Amino acid sequence: MPNPNASGAPGSAAPAHRRKASPTPSSCPTPTGGAGGGGGKAADPNANCTLIVPANPLSARGLATPYQLTATNAAMGACNEANVNQSAFVQATIVDPATGKLSVYNPLVIDQGTQPAAAPVTPTLPAGAVVGVWLGYNGANLTLRGAGLQQGKCVNGLNGSVFGQFAYCNAPAFFQAANAAIKGGMLTVPALGTAKDGMPCMSTRDFALIDQDQSDNVTATYLTTGNGRIAQNTAANKGRLAGAQTLSNPSDNALLDVFVDPALGCTPWTAPDLANPGTVTTSLAMDELQAAAHQAAPSALVPMNDPMTMVNNQMSAAKTNLYRAGADQPAVPAGQTPATYCRMMDTVQAARLQKDMQMLAAQASPMPAAANSLFTFLGMRLQQSFGNLNCQNFGLTNPVAKLTMNGNVVTAVTFAGNQPGNGGNNGGTQGGNGGKQGGNGGKGRPQHHGPPPQN
Repeated sequence: MPNPNASGAPGSAAPAHRRKASPTPSSCPTPTGGAGGGGGKAADPNANCTLIVPANPLSARGLATPYQLTATNAAMGACNEANVNQSAFVQATIVDPATGKLSVYNPLVIDQGTQPAAAPVTPTLPAGAVVGVWLGYNGANLTLRGAGLQQGKCVNGLNGSVFGQFAYCNAPAFFQAANAAIKGGMLTVPALGTAKDGMPCMSTRDFALIDQDQSDNVTATYLTTGNGRIAQNTAANKGRLAGAQTLSNPSDNALLDVFVDPALGCTPWTAPDLANPGTVTTSLAMDELQAAAHQAAPSALVPMNDPMTMVNNQMSAAKTNLYRAGADQPAVPAGQTPATYCRMMDTVQAARLQKDMQMLAAQASPMPAAANSLFTFLGMRLQQSFGNLNCQNFGLTNPVAKLTMNGNVVTAVTFAGNQPGNGGNNGGTQGGNGGKQGGNGGKGRPQHHGPPPQN
């Protein structure tokens, strides 16, 4: 659940960052034991960690060199990659400018001073490859430092004010090369397709899907052993690391690719995984390219009231533009004003959730300990996003009037009566599929569980 009290790293100008209610695939381990164990510790870990970027991070050797996780301020406690509250993730997408072909590689993250559970695969890159790297984080505020920071043209905020859970390296150059390949006819971006409800499949810029901080975090996953060592999530490593669990990065991308697309009969765009021969995978970069190519108007662009783009709780066009540059989005004033963004989220998302409630309620919850189906999860997420974007300041009413709780678990959602298609003042009340909760093994993200949402 979002934590409105999470603060920025000491000495930075970062705003208080609200942790989002985002999904994690069901294989994410439940945190048990000490900070160095396979699941990490559950109670109030240090939410502000730093990633040390290796030298030459855009080269094959640099991609195969693990990033190292450490505490931004050691006095706040250690940072451990195996602790699901602190895990950081790195994802590269590569374009071959000669052919337009895309591929994906997930560099590894390990604790500073440790060794990986298995040596990372060194990828084979095409000649002249243009590499973009994106980073996601399960805590509150991620800071980058290290030899590769300037070499990789890495960005994680503006003048000491970090984005929070998002960062990137060389992203604008990647998107420039990919878009040139698209314009030149070498790279074809697949259509979004048509969902089972007869509407277009969603993208990461669809107002039916976005939340308070869209286009953040990545689809990379890692393996963690019982002693807290980390390895790339490949078939070879699964075979040699018996009992290893999967670490995942809750993200809008995973929500779309792993949960919403299957629920609506849609298929995400994939490319070859250079670390795992013979397989394909998704990526943040491809999701953004597809959204840019095919999302019908209105297309949601990162707004200036996104908590990750604010500086000292004030809107910043400069920081918003830096964030947008990492997601292939045009600079302000393109896009929606904060008021329009809130209004479109309210109307479009509430209507689509109600239209699709039966299909979404039949899909497993991304966070079974917080919501008992995909539908109730999305309703909870919409209610919280309204508050985190301060949409009430624009004279709007939260489209979710009530969340029905069973303990800390959302079991039904009631939409406000002024939303289209609600069927009266009682709104579109719909419970989740309680039987799906067991399918995820109860292994949702613990840091989001917190206190129950307010009705």
